[in-house]
Amino acid sequence: MENISHESVLVLLIRVILGILFFFQGYDKLFKVKITGVIAFFEEEMKGKNVPRFILTSSAYFTSYVEFFCGGLVILGLFKTTALYLLGFDLVLVCGAFSMLKPMWDMQLLFPRLILLAASLFFPTNWDVISFDHLIKPWIH
Repeated sequence: MENISHESVLVLLIRVILGILFFFQGYDKLFKVKITGVIAFFEEEMKGKNVPRFILTSSAYFTSYVEFFCGGLVILGLFKTTALYLLGFDLVLVCGAFSMLKPMWDMQLLFPRLILLAASLFFPTNWDVISFDHLIKPWIH
């Protein structure tokens, strides 16, 4: 591959670490805890907050599938920008949910993902040459 530089390796490392964090979070929600367990957890925690069940249910499905599939896409560097936007929206939902549960909550799980996601969106796209997006670029333009 031409154009491999320190910057392209940095983008690869940040992208893969971010993707792994989201992918395994989604994997856990889909295959270990199961979506029914995620819904049950939030229903119990949100008692008395007047959040409609359909919002809890749709949020649980959305966040679980987005974290799993978009995390995998980010690892591969495939449809990266779209995947990062969806993961950013996922973080907004998570931030809102946890803020409703406890206004002064520990951001130790959210903040690293937010920083890595922001960096991934901030870096110039021409640095991201070790990705499937870069490989398929000639065929989609």
